[in-house]
Amino acid sequence: MIERSSEHQRHDRLAAFLKAYGLRAYHCHDVCDANLLLVDARGAATPTHLIYRPEALEQMPDDMNVLAAATIDFKSSINPLVGALPRELCFDLMLEPQLQGLSDLIFSETANRRCGGDTIHARLCEVVVVLAIRRAIAIGTVDAGLLAGLAHYQLHISLVAMHEHPARHWQIAELAEIAGLTRGRFIALFKQIVGQPPATYLANWRLALGRVELQAGRSAKVVSAAVGFGSTAAFSRAYSRHYGYPPSQEHSR
Repeated sequence: MIERSSEHQRHDRLAAFLKAYGLRAYHCHDVCDANLLLVDARGAATPTHLIYRPEALEQMPDDMNVLAAATIDFKSSINPLVGALPRELCFDLMLEPQLQGLSDLIFSETANRRCGGDTIHARLCEVVVVLAIRRAIAIGTVDAGLLAGLAHYQLHISLVAMHEHPARHWQIAELAEIAGLTRGRFIALFKQIVGQPPATYLANWRLALGRVELQAGRSAKVVSAAVGFGSTAAFSRAYSRHYGYPPSQEHSR
């Protein structure tokens, strides 16, 4: 069944990524280490633009005064969502009143050091990044890939299902039904928008989750079952093919 507007909020496109990879903001003493900036580009002495880059900024924006900065850790090296984001998200705060209000609060906490200020600063920055990524999905910043799939009004429902229930024995026909499409149309559209067949995407998502679990110290046996592989051997073979080394070497990397 095609998603009705009243059901829209049930499909949280970011929840699985936030759960698996976490998101943490840290105050940075050197602005060159930052990847979230609040800048003044109009001489207003208040934030006029918000800039978020998945990786640390290689250079500061020209003709902009940096008013506040933070380092955002969203496990960019292994998080497929971060890898799908554009190199830079830049928002004119005049056009984004929600981000403007939060940015003003961050600037206030930066300019006026008060009790608990570091904690407030960090939590506000985390909220801002989630809102920025949400906005990037909503406005469709890319034509193909994971972000495009999450932005698609039908495909995102099946993607959320895979993300939230990776261990489920998904059938392609079932995922197609969730998206409100025929099996053939679903496969063709998924490959066109996301860039790979749904079965391949699901396998890669399971491996990505498995990588996080291995890095947390869990065994390949436990992880393989948790992410939906039929056996530890099958998981190890797929992992080695995908990453170029076996799960047993993940701890030492």
